[in-house]
Parts: sequence; C-alpha cells; structure tokens
Amino acid sequence: MTVLGLGAMGTALARAFLAAGHPTTVWNRTPGRSPELDSLGVTRATTAGEAVAATELVVVCLLIDDTVRTTLDGLDLTGRTVVNLTNSTPEQARNTARWATEAGARYLDGGIMAVPAMIGGPAAFIFYSGAEDAFEQHSADLSVLGRPAFVGADPGLAALYDIALLSAMYGMFGGAQHALALAESERVPAVGFTNEFLVPWLTAMLGSLPRMAQDLDDGPAPGAAGSNLAMQSAAYGNLIDASTAQGVDPALLVPMGELLRKTVAAGHGDADMSAAVRMLRTAD
Repeated sequence: MTVLGLGAMGTALARAFLAAGHPTTVWNRTPGRSPELDSLGVTRATTAGEAVAATELVVVCLLIDDTVRTTLDGLDLTGRTVVNLTNSTPEQARNTARWATEAGARYLDGGIMAVPAMIGGPAAFIFYSGAEDAFEQHSADLSVLGRPAFVGADPGLAALYDIALLSAMYGMFGGAQHALALAESERVPAVGFTNEFLVPWLTAMLGSLPRMAQDLDDGPAPGAAGSNLAMQSAAYGNLIDASTAQGVDPALLVPMGELLRKTVAAGHGDADMSAAVRMLRTAD
C-alpha cells in the first residue's frame, strides 16, 4: 500500500494498513511526519513519485482537493489504482477522476465517515465511487480502514454521500448546541439535561426518518401526517421569540422557520416534514 499525506487522517490510514500486516509506503510533504509509524515498519519514500512507484494501490489523503492534482501531476500513474480520500465536492471528484483516468490510472473517490481514532474500528465506514472493477479488486484491502460501501460508478457519488451525511450531522449538532445554550441561559446543568432529555428526545425523533424517506420515494400515505406543517409553522415563532428573550442567538433556528413557512405557502400545510425536503431543491 502507498499512503500520500500524513495528517491526522492519513496517519490513521497508514497505521490501519500496517496493523493489518500490509507493507505500507508513505510520503508526506514535510519529511518525518508521524514518527510513531516507523516502529510499526513503515517505509518512507523521499518523493511522491517514489511512493507511487512502490505499489499498485495508492491512497491519497491530503488537506484539500487542489493539492491532489499538484501532488500527482507529472507522475507515472499507468497501471495504478488511485483511491482519493481527500474531502471534496462531487464536481471536484469528477474532474479528478477524468484527469487520473487520462493519466492511465483507475480511480476511486472516497468519503470517510469517521474521525481518525475510529479508523480500523467497527464504527468506521467509507463510501467509494468510480471504477467498480478497482473497488472489487481492492475491497478486502480497503476494508481494514472501515466498512467499504460502493455507491456507484459516477465518481462524484461518494463525495455526495459524504457531504449529505455531514450536513445531517452539523444540522443535528447545531440544534443540540442551541438547546444547550437555552438550558445554560437558566443555569440548567448541561450533563443532566443532555443525558436525561436531549439524547433520548433526539433518538426518538430519529425514528421518523425512515418514514420520511419512504414518503420521498413512494409519496406520502394518505392521512399519514402526524404533525402537519401548518401547525408546526404556526408554533415555530415561539422558538425564535423564546430564544431572543433568553439571550440566545436564534440564527441556527431561523432558516428552518423560513422553510416551514415557504412549504406551507406552497400549499403543503397538511403534509409532514418530507414535503419540506423538495422545497430545498433549487433545480429539478
């Protein structure tokens, strides 16, 4: 295996390969990064070209998308499988895939759903998209990093899945942070509030997601809305007013209120939350 980039995530990837018994060559722009890998038997390349030449499977995990092209540009990628685990947008992934393919490589784009400490553990999973034959050949090797999930031949799909899940995560954390700020405004102990009420409430609400997804795929079942949007929109102003009165910035809440009003105004007041999903689309 070759790993290009030894930031926190790249180091975790290299460590997982080594722990699984895979001979691993690494390269980093700053030499000597992550010295703990040396005791695990890593081979350090002095140049990116040397690292790429060492193995057929080249895993790239750099800071931003632009550095992937500048690192690999001019190197002989013929016969190599490039697995790009650098965070990117779908369009960036598709552009890099075209470039890598023209350079003679098979290309897989990836979206890591884990923090570095999770790599190699049971909770980590990684989306892959692009060259399906490359995924099939290397899925066992890649599985030591986390559960591999191939989501399609379009190289941009892994990035789309990645960004979609991160969007859900940040939205959930944003709501939780707002809730904690409200509790703190009255000196409610954060630990008790979180463990006794916040986590159980969010866990219960997550149970509505499968039905929302079913509504999006198949259309809502007649009379299925348990809490229609007209009612939710009418009551939503209290969230803003109470936050302001408590000295808590409602900026994280305002966009959802606007979405609810927009959805109701479009004639979906009797519908459930799934109706608001399509209102977010700016194009068909």
